[in-house]
Amino acid sequence: MLMGMKTEIKKLPKSLVEIMGTIDAEEFETFRGKALTHLGEHAELPGFRKGHVPEKVIETSAGEMTILEEMAEIAIESKFPEIIMVNKIDAIGHPTISITKLAKGNPFEFKIVVAVLPEIELPDYKKLAAKFTKEPIETEVSDEEVEKVVMNIRKQRAPKVEGVEGENAEVQEVKDADLPPIDEEFLKSLGDFKSVDDLKKLLKDNMAKEKEQQAKEKRRMEIIKAISEETKADLPDVLVQSEQNRMIAQFKHDVSQMGIKFEDYLKHLKKTEEDMRKEWEKDAEARAKTQLIIDKIAETEKLSPEKDLVTKEVEHIMEHYTDADQDRTRSYVEMVMTNEKVLEFLETPVKE
Repeated sequence: MLMGMKTEIKKLPKSLVEIMGTIDAEEFETFRGKALTHLGEHAELPGFRKGHVPEKVIETSAGEMTILEEMAEIAIESKFPEIIMVNKIDAIGHPTISITKLAKGNPFEFKIVVAVLPEIELPDYKKLAAKFTKEPIETEVSDEEVEKVVMNIRKQRAPKVEGVEGENAEVQEVKDADLPPIDEEFLKSLGDFKSVDDLKKLLKDNMAKEKEQQAKEKRRMEIIKAISEETKADLPDVLVQSEQNRMIAQFKHDVSQMGIKFEDYLKHLKKTEEDMRKEWEKDAEARAKTQLIIDKIAETEKLSPEKDLVTKEVEHIMEHYTDADQDRTRSYVEMVMTNEKVLEFLETPVKE
């Protein structure tokens, strides 16, 4: 129970919570002094230095309604943390505040609507994940696949055919005799290879690793998709919007890396940033839901990255990006490492 205040909490759709609050007249009046001080710090009146205007003068010049509005703002700012703590509300994003009753000598009434972390009902994620982890990932690379890569390397290093460009060059028949031979000079141009077998062995190993990585990523996506389809969660708009912001920021960065201004790129596409947000809304919703699922599994299974590894990675990032905010960087690193822990947990075959 909060002193001098009553609250009524009501759950709304889309993981929103409505807080109807009433601060009694006596408690509300205690905020008058702070309101007058704050108004006085910014008041500019003839004959007084800024920040040194007497309270009596402020009361006369500002007017009662202005003072009450300032009191209301300070009261809500002061009481909101207490409200969410006492009522155990996991608030996210900025609240929407509206005043429903404001008059001198009367109780102050207000309404706050704020998004909260949604309640998430997970399916049997271990059982779902097990469907995709029964069989080991296929990483075998055939000799034929290796030969194709070797052939492509030779084609890339073959002399250009004079007078033949574009699509015609691709369909032109290339004979083995027209390609550079795999001799000592050719091998040296590619690296420290003593024989063609050495080259093929390295290619085969690299291709196997690449095939394993691609198959691993594909399986992870399938596992998360299967879990997501059976997960119940009422996502608040603020989470989806936050994910859209991240997607837009990443896209802007990618475009700038190509030496193109984001605004020019949008003009070329004949789109606005708002158009892109709408197009990406479903993807943003899926990403937000996926992160909620991963966070919930991490909490349930008590999965978290080692603190020393987090610190080491944060230090590494800060060395290269000295202007980065350290707290945000740490939060990002913890999220990435926690996600990896959860995905490793899900893709580990269950021992029968």
